[in-house]
Amino acid sequence: MKAWDLFQYNGKLVEEMEIESALRKGMRTWARWIDRHVDGAKTTVFFRSISPPHQGKQWCYNVTQPNMDESYESAFPKSMREIIEITIGSMAVPVRYLNITKLSEYRRDAHPASYARKQEKILKTEQKLLEESHPDCSHWCLPGLPDTWNRLLYASLVMDTSISSHLVV
Repeated sequence: MKAWDLFQYNGKLVEEMEIESALRKGMRTWARWIDRHVDGAKTTVFFRSISPPHQGKQWCYNVTQPNMDESYESAFPKSMREIIEITIGSMAVPVRYLNITKLSEYRRDAHPASYARKQEKILKTEQKLLEESHPDCSHWCLPGLPDTWNRLLYASLVMDTSISSHLVV
């Protein structure tokens, strides 16, 4: 797994920290802050997993159909999922974990650029190469996937009677 270029930890700039180490340190820092500053009796804390990268076999450029392969293995490393789950499980303040990563991996087609390109004229070679190397993976602008993330959050709020009694819809 590749390393971060720069990472600040304990006031020092660190180079070449492995991603798992950076995630572990970041999660510990976040968990300590939550445990020190949040009253779990008054506040519900949610942690949403990341939107997945679509690389290698799961490349998303020009994909317009959902991934229907039920045997698909997550591109997000198990070691990183475990870091998140262990950190959340060991916290004093309860945390609701909204794991949207695998759900989102099935919808690698949910990028607006894939659909917009179908209606554009043929792009110049240079422009096309630039777009192929930088798809709009962080946007997830089409209806469906982000709406599902929001529905999961809403369901979590409504299903918790201590929260839903204070929820204004």
